[in-house]
Amino acid sequence: MFLKIVFPSLFLFWFGLFPSVKESSLKSTVKTAHLSAQENPSFDYLPAHSESDELVKHTAFILCYSEPYEQAKWVAYRLTAEMCNNNGEERTNNFRADKDVITGSASPDDYKKSGYDRGHLCPAGDMGWSEQTMSESFLMSNMSPQKPGFNRGIWKRLETDVRGWAKENEEIYVVAAGVLEDSLPVIGVDKVAVPRYYYKVILDYKLPEYKAIAFVMPNEGSKQSVFDFAVSVDSVEHLTGIDFFPALPDSLEDYLESHIDISKWEK
Repeated sequence: MFLKIVFPSLFLFWFGLFPSVKESSLKSTVKTAHLSAQENPSFDYLPAHSESDELVKHTAFILCYSEPYEQAKWVAYRLTAEMCNNNGEERTNNFRADKDVITGSASPDDYKKSGYDRGHLCPAGDMGWSEQTMSESFLMSNMSPQKPGFNRGIWKRLETDVRGWAKENEEIYVVAAGVLEDSLPVIGVDKVAVPRYYYKVILDYKLPEYKAIAFVMPNEGSKQSVFDFAVSVDSVEHLTGIDFFPALPDSLEDYLESHIDISKWEK
């Protein structure tokens, strides 16, 4: 119902109303992309950004901070099977302001008595492979106001699924945040915006098969399957105005971002 009412355009992407890529062309594209990946092992997985954007780099994730909304408009990171298998660090829960945000980040006090959780964009569960990465995951620049039923429910289930996909595919790239738009409600002295929807975009850029999937979820509890909220990457680009994975070869990017095949991700 949420997609049908709020984002009718998402269905245009979902049902593939984009020019299809011929099989022979796609094979050639995949071959070229594979060679490119071999020559450039440090694949640039960041969304498109400008010099005016405030990028903040931490040990294992990079974020683009939006001062008007007092949170990141995207958080991007690489997640590997090794990171997930060596995930032994305990949660620190040391929520604190991010001193690397030049304009100043939100603070933990902004969330007090607000009724909202300090929801992770890059999950602590993905960062448990070192003491430093676990600690950095609790920086307030990595937080966004989430309803408890959402943060502790379907969003958490999606985070668990993402770790499973990292293990299955050896390496994936993840971008996540709230959908930042005009006239959002705010909390705290710093006026932290409360997104109505959250997105997560996942790319598997490793053979034997390149694939991508995205999710857009309302900021509320749900007992539905996470796949009920699966959409194409193009849909999220249309919704947020963010160009994801621009470093991909153009024809491969066009194909991966306009197509969605849930069967490739279901366990």
